[in-house]
Amino acid sequence: MTRLPDRQREHQANERTFLAWLRTSITLIGFGLAIARFGLFLRQLRVAITDQEVPSNPVFNSENLGISLVIFGIVLIALAAWRYNQVLWQIERGDYRPNRLIIWGITGITIVLGALSIPLLLQQEPPPSPSMPKKP
Repeated sequence: MTRLPDRQREHQANERTFLAWLRTSITLIGFGLAIARFGLFLRQLRVAITDQEVPSNPVFNSENLGISLVIFGIVLIALAAWRYNQVLWQIERGDYRPNRLIIWGITGITIVLGALSIPLLLQQEPPPSPSMPKKP
């Protein structure tokens, strides 16, 4: 069994890290699409069942949360590519330095977006009143 040179192993580890970021980004985009579309589906379903428009918060709703997750996923892909290239050159120069600020920033944004989804899950709407049939 041959051993790989350290620099080659470092570059391969950098590529694996980039791919993990890419998978995370794709997951965030998928969750964002699912949350946005499912919220729209539930609202349309309620309108179809009750024939009443369901009031929705213009700022804090599932569509906006879903769009935020999609945008965050796209930004994360760009950040991952930038970070991959930065680490590649640090490995080549032999002066790699980890950046904890990026990790804490991404963690914080993910926590905030996740916490914003909790009220949407706990939101209780009053049960629809049965609609009275219209008299001819």
